[in-house]
Amino acid sequence: MRENYEAIIGLETHCQLSTNTKIFCNCPTTFGAEPNQNVCPVCMGMPGVLPVLNQKVLEYAVKAGLALNCTIAPYSKFDRKQYFYPDLPKNYQISQYDLPIATAGWLMIYTEETGEKRIGITRLHMEEDAGKLVHAGSDRLAGSSYSLVDYNRAGVPLCEIVSEPDLRSGAEAAAYAQELRRILRYLGVCDGNMQEGSLRCDVNISVRPKGTTKFGTKVEIKNMNSFNAIQRAIDFEIERQVEAIEAGEKIIQETRLWEENSQRTISMRVKEGSSDYRYFPEPDLTPIVMDQATIEHYRAELPELPRQKRQRYQTDYGFSAYEANLIADDRSTAEFFEAVVAKVAEPKLAFNWIMGDITAYLNEHKLKINDIPLTPQTLADLIALINNQTISSKIAKDLLPELLSAPLEGTLQDLITAKGLKVMTGAELETIVIDVIQNHPKEAEQYRAGKTKLLGFFVGQVMKRTQGKAEPQSTNDLIKAKLETPT
Repeated sequence: MRENYEAIIGLETHCQLSTNTKIFCNCPTTFGAEPNQNVCPVCMGMPGVLPVLNQKVLEYAVKAGLALNCTIAPYSKFDRKQYFYPDLPKNYQISQYDLPIATAGWLMIYTEETGEKRIGITRLHMEEDAGKLVHAGSDRLAGSSYSLVDYNRAGVPLCEIVSEPDLRSGAEAAAYAQELRRILRYLGVCDGNMQEGSLRCDVNISVRPKGTTKFGTKVEIKNMNSFNAIQRAIDFEIERQVEAIEAGEKIIQETRLWEENSQRTISMRVKEGSSDYRYFPEPDLTPIVMDQATIEHYRAELPELPRQKRQRYQTDYGFSAYEANLIADDRSTAEFFEAVVAKVAEPKLAFNWIMGDITAYLNEHKLKINDIPLTPQTLADLIALINNQTISSKIAKDLLPELLSAPLEGTLQDLITAKGLKVMTGAELETIVIDVIQNHPKEAEQYRAGKTKLLGFFVGQVMKRTQGKAEPQSTNDLIKAKLETPT
């Protein structure tokens, strides 16, 4: 049944900008403060006060627009969006309506089902956030005994980014939201922490019979706090709408909530149209005029963005698409990796260490790569010592926890010498190999009779005797030579 229908999906993404103060006043934007501490007469809408635009908000919005390939408007303005709700202290929201700061952009996504696909960006505009309602005994109004309001978030700066209806599945929508967050994090304009509400996605979705061009009735879904939730909510809603249409029911334009516990969408309210908000130009703020020189100055400050970085890693380092996606996902990790490679470390070895043992340590201790004392130079030195057979990979792995948890005093070579961890080679290693073979005559005879897989047994015995200090390749070569020499 579903295969006869096509989903039309667009996302409205609210991104909290990482400024120190709010959009129109000097109140801090700190997350987790005591309720109603980060407020003042301006963000509370007291009579006689005037908003003043935070210039850092404008800078961040323009940079986000440029990174999303948008056209930056030379002239834009703020508008009042009227609606009445307890978390909106002024009973209107300062937003942008018909003249937003950026329009007509795009970004590229990738899914296994459809490959690479270009998704249009309709607009990006600035606005202030509302406060937050806290419902006692429930996560929403229905079922709560009373509600409290925290205005700390009122006036926090947002960029709302609206996609074109180019998405066709939950997987594509999740990929779009992930790439959007990745770009914003690269820019440093939004931390993208969905669990803190720094990035919130509303999905507009309708279905239509395949082969038709007319849009179906649009339903908006809210309350999704993860990319998995976005995908699941969309997939559920597609099925719900198709089943309703097949049953002869009429889809109504409404706002629905995603209920995580029951894995379903539920009706919240009939959707308002834009006319219900009675937009009009904000009289207390002057229009925004952007000259081309300022726009180009901001463009020059943009970092290399995730897609370009992924492509470069595949071209320059021979990485697979998967490897490039993994290492380029986080800007700090990618920059750490590039700093290691710049110290003449092999890219694939640097990748393996960073995405393997180091990432496991970070995940276990809930840290970011910039939180650890290990420097790119130290990791490059560690890789070099493995390559020149000063230490083995096992010794390096044994050293790594210490390097990750405490600053290195002196050089890495000093630490290895002090701990007596230098790799074992030469006559000392040869003596141990001969002794191991002599102590296991049965296994040696079986090896010589053709059971060559027993080489691993002898390597293990040597490593056990040397406590992992034996250089692996030398150990393999020496054991084979001794076993294959006629006795």
